[in-house]
Amino acid sequence: MAGQVAAAAARRALLLVVLLAAVFAAVEALPGDAATAASERGESEADLAARRHLMGLDRPLWERFRDWMTTLPTGDLGVSARGEKVTDLLADPLPNTLLLGTTAFVLTVVLSLALGCWAAARPGRLTDRIIGHAATASFAVPEFVISVLLLLLLSLWTGWLPAVTVTGADGAPATWTMLIMPVLALVIPQTGWNTRIVRGALADQASTPHVEAAVLDGLPTRQVLLRHALPGAVPAIATGIATSTGMLLGGAVVVETLFNYPGIGTVLAGAVATRDTVLIAGVVMSAGAVISLVLLAADLIRARVLGARA
Repeated sequence: MAGQVAAAAARRALLLVVLLAAVFAAVEALPGDAATAASERGESEADLAARRHLMGLDRPLWERFRDWMTTLPTGDLGVSARGEKVTDLLADPLPNTLLLGTTAFVLTVVLSLALGCWAAARPGRLTDRIIGHAATASFAVPEFVISVLLLLLLSLWTGWLPAVTVTGADGAPATWTMLIMPVLALVIPQTGWNTRIVRGALADQASTPHVEAAVLDGLPTRQVLLRHALPGAVPAIATGIATSTGMLLGGAVVVETLFNYPGIGTVLAGAVATRDTVLIAGVVMSAGAVISLVLLAADLIRARVLGARA
């Protein structure tokens, strides 16, 4: 088990390094740079060249990436184009995004398990078809469309919820009601995705010998589903839910911008606009570390369940 953990962790770390390298290359390929974004009207080319030298942008890309990666193991995410430490810039937004993502993640798990099991308990019936079609439709709609619909329905038309997020003195949302629409915008599509996964995994388990034997023994449907089918479906469900972590954090970039939520999505949008490579990489690193840990946990769960079967 220790060897499996080390191998899985090494794979995730390698993927994260490749992703960070791709981030540096992608920002470099965009038109303009941080020096141009910070320039004022009427500045000469000499002024721009001096600013690029001050920011280190005249150095080769591979050198900048190497230096940034060298300090990364110490927890140093570098310095932004404005001269501020990236760790300080993310100190307040990252916990807000983790609060949003964790709340959405928990609700997604609970709802997808409940709906998937409900549908699996009534295979081929109207309930199963309705849940299946609703899950497919909800996953097909992008987060920004759902966000706009929620804004229209719950804020502009009814006035039940605030349209934007207002922060308190601590930098967090002023009231818990400001979390409702951003969370729903993330939960709805991912619940649809995971409901389909849960339903499919339980359908696969229904044809296994031990589940068929439980049915022939006359056990209640609920007992067959929860005690015999669901444990065998855990690896597939865990993998699907872990994948949703990336989708939740990726969708948070759009959702946070639309609802003016004080998270890393807003920071990332601003960093892209100013071509701040180090700040973008810091955001990606923070989100990527969370996603990698969840995927690693899913790998371990899958290995443990499959090892117990063997």
